[in-house]
Amino acid sequence: MPNQYFGDYITVLVFMAVGAIIVGGAVVAASLLAPNHPNKTKSEIYECGINPVGGGWSQSHIRYYIFALLFLIFDVEAIFIFPWALKVESFAEAGMGGFIFVEMVIFIVILLLGLVYAIRKGVLRWE
Repeated sequence: MPNQYFGDYITVLVFMAVGAIIVGGAVVAASLLAPNHPNKTKSEIYECGINPVGGGWSQSHIRYYIFALLFLIFDVEAIFIFPWALKVESFAEAGMGGFIFVEMVIFIVILLLGLVYAIRKGVLRWE
């Protein structure tokens, strides 16, 4: 029995080693066989066939990034509520309904505190 157990691990390790060798070989072959002829024209900024105007640097306001990050956080947190909503009845039948409900209320209160904090800081004001 132990030989079969470790045999499964050896099979997985062999497949991982073969995969690593194939990937490493492909990377090495690509670096050796790929043409490499850099010049000034190839290193210029390309914008859909139009000659670039101005520099390549443009600065965006940090508020856009914070707004996107807040959206992402609340979007991911909302995903955690859906499984709970689907299983809340089965938790209640198992006698854990009150505990699970209190935990979700705490979770939502923490989310609301984060939202109130963001509103107070003026992050959600779109100017």
